Order: sequence, then C-alpha cells, then structure tokens
Amino acid sequence: MKRLEKNSADVSDNGKKDQEGIMKRTIKDSVFTDLFQDKKYLLQLYKALHPEDTDVTEDDLNDITIKNVLTDNIYNDLGFTVGGKLMILVEAQSSVWTVNIIVRALMYLVQTWHDYFERTKQNLYKSKKVQMPIPEVYVIFTGERKTRPSEISLSQEFFGGKECAVDVKVKMIYDGKEGDIINQYVMFTKVCNEQMKKYGRTRKAVMEAIRICKDRNVLSEYLSSKESEVVSIMMVLYDEEEIMRSYVESEVYEATQKAQYNEKIETAKRMLNDGVLPLDKVAEFSNLPLEVIERLANELQPV
Repeated sequence: MKRLEKNSADVSDNGKKDQEGIMKRTIKDSVFTDLFQDKKYLLQLYKALHPEDTDVTEDDLNDITIKNVLTDNIYNDLGFTVGGKLMILVEAQSSVWTVNIIVRALMYLVQTWHDYFERTKQNLYKSKKVQMPIPEVYVIFTGERKTRPSEISLSQEFFGGKECAVDVKVKMIYDGKEGDIINQYVMFTKVCNEQMKKYGRTRKAVMEAIRICKDRNVLSEYLSSKESEVVSIMMVLYDEEEIMRSYVESEVYEATQKAQYNEKIETAKRMLNDGVLPLDKVAEFSNLPLEVIERLANELQPV
C-alpha cells in the first residue's frame, strides 16, 4: 500500500512518526475491531449476548483486546470485561474457517489472563488464591456452512471427546437476532462479499456495499460517520488477501513443478539402469537436458 503523501515538504520527524503510526493502526484494524472499539457498539454487542443484563452501561465495559497476540497481520479478535465476566470474541470468515480457531481462542485466553494478573498486581507464586474473571468464548462465523453447531470444544474436535487436562468450549454465533448489532455486522460482511463477486476487490465494491448497507439501515450510523476509514480498512484487507492468495498459488505451482521434475528424474534413472537407450534418447524421452542425463549416468555408475 502506498504511503500517504505529505501535505508539505517541511513535515517534522515527529509528524512523520505520527503519520506512520496512523498507517500502522489502519493496516492492523479490521471493520470488526474498529466497530467494537466504540463503546456504544460494544455495549450493544454485550446486550445481544446477555439481554438479561439490563443495568450494564458503557462505563462497565473495559476493552482489553490484545493487539496481535499471535500474528502481525490484520487481526479480528476482541476482548473485554464486564464485572466478573471476561468476554472473548473471534470473527471467522468462510475463506479461513478451521477448528484451529479453538486453539487460537485458548492462547488468547491464557494471554489475557496473564495480562490481567499483571494489571491487577496478583502474584501466582504466593499462597493467596488469585481472583480472575469467568471466561466466555464466542466465534462469530460470517460465512456459509452446512453444519451449524451451537458449540465446539477442544476435547471434541482434537481428542475425540476424551477427558483432558484442558478444555475450551466455544459458543458459535452465525446470524445474531434480527436487527441486533451482530446481525447487522454479519449482514454487512455478506453484502461486501456479494459486491466483491460483482466488482472484484475494488473500491467500487466497497463503496457499493456501504451504500447498500446504509439504504438497508445496516450499521448505517457507523458507516455514515466512518465511511473513509471503512473504505481504507477494506482496501487493505483486499490487498492482504490478494498477497496471501498469490503466495499460496505460487507455493502450489512450485510444489507441482518440483514433483514433475522429480518424476522425470526417476524415469530417466530407470531408463539408464536398463542400459538400452543412448544418453541422447534418454534425454529426449524423459524431457530433460542432456547434461542432466550425463550427470545422472555418472552418479549411477558403480564405484
């Protein structure tokens, strides 16, 4: 992604650092995390998960999202505390779905507890029992799946349901309830995917998705107030996904080429061991350079 152009040639070093900081934040953000950094929407999220807790206010929410705990790429994890609860939410998209997300949630939880003990100055090595918030782990899945379990667990997915020393139970959320903030976010992702299929990974696709969502009253207030930020976030996300796709395709291509080359080598070795054909014919039939065949012939000669 191109760096932002300076408005003046006389920008100070501090200005440059500030600008780089803004770029880094934008690149690391996703719409998921950017949306719920606003306590107004975070409160709506909590009440969607705990509608019975009617007395909670924005002041009761404490954002403890860990920045890039496992990766230096775009993250879409969210952590916050409400009273004695520790809420961890992970967004999973159809293109990246894997049960490994349970392990990711476990590592996130352990790191969050570690930070919590440090922040509250509790010592794990003293005799006094530490106090810790009760964890709730959720995955918001925004893609399409044939099966939709309400819960997945470390024990079931990795150890065949056997009892183990550590287990993690993850509550799955797919659509939310009509009109709530989760439902609106899932709808936003679906509209983005639809427009991306229509216009490709382009600014037009993002702008059309935003327009459609505002018309349908889907995250309309958020999208109206932060339209430019959302466009920037989505364009960076598209760039990152394209880079990853190109990398995977390159790796697959190289692996295929290597496998085909190794197969030709083995074919050439068999023909050389038979000793029927001259070297130039072995090279022709195996589709390998003559110098490679000569090298193989030398290697196969008995010492």
